[in-house]
Amino acid sequence: MDAFLFQATLYLIAMVVAVPIASRLGLGSVLGYLLAGIVIGQFIDHSADEMEELRHFAEFGVVMMLFLIGLELEPRTLWAMRDKLLGLGGLQILATGLLVTLGAMALGQDWRVALTLGAILALSSTAIVLQTLSEKRLMQTAGGRSTFAVLLTQDVAVIPFLALLPLLALPGARALAEAEAGHSALSLIEGLPGWGVTLVTLGAVAAVVLGGHYLIRPLFAFVHTARLREINTALALLIVVGIALLMLMVGLSPALGTFLAGVVLANSEFKHELESDIAPFKGLLLGLFFITVGAGIDFGVLFGKPLTILGLTVALMATKGLVLYVLGWLFGLRGKNRWLFTLGLAQAGEFGFVLVSFTLGQRILTESLAQTVLLVIALSMLLTPLFFILHDWLAARLKEESEAPAADEIDDQQPVIIAGVGRFGQVVNRMVTMSGFKTTVLDHSLETIQLMRKFGFKGYYGDPTRPELLAAAGLDKARVLVACLDDAEATTRLVRYARRLRPDLHIVARARDRTHVYELYQAGANDIVRELFDSSLRVARYVLENVGLSEFEAAELEKIFFKLDRASVRDLAKLWKPGVPGAENPEYIARAKELDHELETALMARFATEPDEPSPDQPVK
Repeated sequence: MDAFLFQATLYLIAMVVAVPIASRLGLGSVLGYLLAGIVIGQFIDHSADEMEELRHFAEFGVVMMLFLIGLELEPRTLWAMRDKLLGLGGLQILATGLLVTLGAMALGQDWRVALTLGAILALSSTAIVLQTLSEKRLMQTAGGRSTFAVLLTQDVAVIPFLALLPLLALPGARALAEAEAGHSALSLIEGLPGWGVTLVTLGAVAAVVLGGHYLIRPLFAFVHTARLREINTALALLIVVGIALLMLMVGLSPALGTFLAGVVLANSEFKHELESDIAPFKGLLLGLFFITVGAGIDFGVLFGKPLTILGLTVALMATKGLVLYVLGWLFGLRGKNRWLFTLGLAQAGEFGFVLVSFTLGQRILTESLAQTVLLVIALSMLLTPLFFILHDWLAARLKEESEAPAADEIDDQQPVIIAGVGRFGQVVNRMVTMSGFKTTVLDHSLETIQLMRKFGFKGYYGDPTRPELLAAAGLDKARVLVACLDDAEATTRLVRYARRLRPDLHIVARARDRTHVYELYQAGANDIVRELFDSSLRVARYVLENVGLSEFEAAELEKIFFKLDRASVRDLAKLWKPGVPGAENPEYIARAKELDHELETALMARFATEPDEPSPDQPVK
């Protein structure tokens, strides 16, 4: 017990220290867990019973992860994405798996082992790729959406893999694995004839589906009467643990059962509550699982044959990259999108660790081969950030995607140009046009422009930052330019170009945050609006109205705050230095403190005496 607690403490310390560092370096949490495991793996006994016990405990995080994945996959969503899931994702798994299988057989592996390796190495890293796509704001690109579809297909494919891979074990090895499992678990099928095993298994699956559909709602309603959050959490854990136990008792994978239950509950009104209750346990146990994987990697294998391991890693990533590049071309991805799709998915994934551990327990892979595969997976994941850097380098040198439609020809020029018509720009355009003024609307999203046209608003498709499009829109004659693109850098670039071309043009710009305000100020914008500033002031006014102030008093304080805060931002913009954080600029900090004190004094003094007019109780119209 002491050794178990020591190792658990060591793993938790490594988790707390290594993961934030890896995230800051852009490596992602999964690689942080792996690196932490690799470090502490040099100081523990790999054969200790306590470590094996900890690993089995941590594997339950995989079961919880698949339950949460199932919760996200509503049947309607899966059906809507069927073309990309079955086409792009299915072909990627089949083609990559086939090539890896043939390569493994060429290297002398038995066909069963080769097919197992094909299934394991066909998968990519969901955690690393999705996190990187989100950080780089690439999720909504054509390449990002195709990448997500393939990752979703791979996540779903893990379930049949877990169910079918035991069939590839040699008969003697499979019997040994089943015998070992039988000694450690209850069984509902032991001693039954074949038809009885089939009936019990189907009955267990039916119980999961019907129970999820009919029993969860009254069960949650009963538990809610206790009005205790911990009981709700206990129920969520009971659902996952109970289903996992039932699957083990009928000889099925617990991951299969929990995934199926998640899909059944995806449309339930308790979906979000289940997610919030399970997610912390999933994250902790899954992180612990990756640490145990890292700790279990035998680097003696790497140092014993480094060229072989590196060669296998490069061969795997080249094979996957070739398959992805061809599929991207077949499915219409061009330019930067095809390279994003190719380079983003070229690695092996975290589910590979799960499947290696599973197949090792099923006696499909030998210990030495499993260690080699784990090293190949880990090295390919470690190389993934470099592949995204390569994508960025290529994207900066490639022309705009040729599959994108040509920009619209602009046939009229109006005094107001609105660049960007998302949620922010739409409101601006509606108010201006409904007030009787004409606008020229530009946006780089064809879907947005087409949607506008359905509602009777005219707009033009094209990149608003391109000089030729701005010239066609009449930038040289316009009176006002509204720059409200979603991309902060593009907005700043647009303002800087327009100000250089038209010193007399009035430019109104949308800013993402205070730093962006300073950048736009230096670029030459006349009026700068922080996207959440006005709405935040309204919320603050409502708060003041409900803590004792009259509507008039709250409105007056809102006006004062609005006026003085905007003045302070203009003042601070003169002290702001590009590339230097405010916390490292003493002059900026000192002036910010002075301005905050002046603002607080002005707000407190406004109603220190009775206002002259109007009456404090007079409502604001």
